[in-house]
Amino acid sequence: MYKLIELLLVDDDLKLRNLLKKYLSEQSFAVTTAENAKMAEMALNNKSFDVMVLDMMMPGENGLDFCKRLRAMDNNIPIIMLSARGEDIDKIIGLEVGADDYLSKPFNPRELVARIKAILRRPVATQNLADENLQYYSVGRFTFDLLKRNLIHDGQTVALTSGEYDLLRVFVENANIPLSRDKLMRLLHSKEFNVFDRSIDVLVSRLRKIVEVNATKPQLIKTVWGVGYVYACDENV
Repeated sequence: MYKLIELLLVDDDLKLRNLLKKYLSEQSFAVTTAENAKMAEMALNNKSFDVMVLDMMMPGENGLDFCKRLRAMDNNIPIIMLSARGEDIDKIIGLEVGADDYLSKPFNPRELVARIKAILRRPVATQNLADENLQYYSVGRFTFDLLKRNLIHDGQTVALTSGEYDLLRVFVENANIPLSRDKLMRLLHSKEFNVFDRSIDVLVSRLRKIVEVNATKPQLIKTVWGVGYVYACDENV
């Protein structure tokens, strides 16, 4: 039986909540709504969701703080941030606190559906993963598990958001190859959505804070001036 995508919609605008719930339900999503962060947290504690659409500016705890708190608790549900403010700095801040994508209001609901499907799109387990030895990659002091989508160090697991996982996978599968921002966006299937260049920079910054010993002097994910980035490594596990 076909499984509906469980979606949590968090927005204090009742009219928008009802409109989006109706549209998304017609697109085969099982939609649960919440008007604030407190109600959203209660929903998350009671049910498992595939994705969350979260308004940035809400009364009480705003979307940015709620997203940041969820990530601090290792909750890595994919999050699309919504905001009536379309400034690039707002988009960058949203990504920095752990959102996977950002959509400015007003927007076409069809675009929201496209963004959701893009986030939920997972790399297909190809012949690489058929070889158990290639399920794992050495990333500095970590072991990167492609199937479990996490990092392991000294028996401790570090969870990754979908954006962090996808970017790290692109890097390890293209090790020692300089990649431009445009190439990275195409490999991440983001070009079709006109993702602004800084989104790649923000994701790189987030990954560096996780995998580098000193994120200000990266030894793994290096900047190639005039080109983009390169993941520098010697060998895989």
